[in-house]
Amino acid sequence: MKTAPVLAAFVLAALMLHSSPLLAQRAKTPDDPTIIAIFDAANTRDIEHGQLAVERGTTQAVRDFGAMLVRDHEHVRQLGRDLAATLHVTPTPPADTRADRDQVEAMRMLRSRTGAAFDTAFARFERDYHDKVIDEIHETLLPAIKNPELRALVVQVAPAFKAHMLGAEALLERLTSGK
Repeated sequence: MKTAPVLAAFVLAALMLHSSPLLAQRAKTPDDPTIIAIFDAANTRDIEHGQLAVERGTTQAVRDFGAMLVRDHEHVRQLGRDLAATLHVTPTPPADTRADRDQVEAMRMLRSRTGAAFDTAFARFERDYHDKVIDEIHETLLPAIKNPELRALVVQVAPAFKAHMLGAEALLERLTSGK
């Protein structure tokens, strides 16, 4: 397994969980223990998204993408836990529960779709989150990180987000064009 995509998934997961509250509340910049807790919870949520795609995807491409999410996020969730242990950091979940509500709504939306409509909604969902993540890395996450090891990880994987967004976009294009 290549390290950059796995690490990119790690950071992506954190931002997927917390991107909406960060956009809404820039004054409440998360600290490193909160960012690490976000990684763990977000990876768990991305595993849920992937499992849903494996179960409900009608195309092999969607099921494969879902399986990749499960595999990568199980791995990166462990990387996050290992990093927290190495840094002797106790992850501190954010006080804001908006991310929990966003996850419930996202899963509700995805579960309400069936067949090709599910595949398209899933691909669009992933594309849109990757797009948000690219902005959040530069505008919120990097400026908030204090620990050099955590910062180095994010800097190392940031370029992979563009590739992930383009991959999700290509999947969406393939699904909507019928090719």
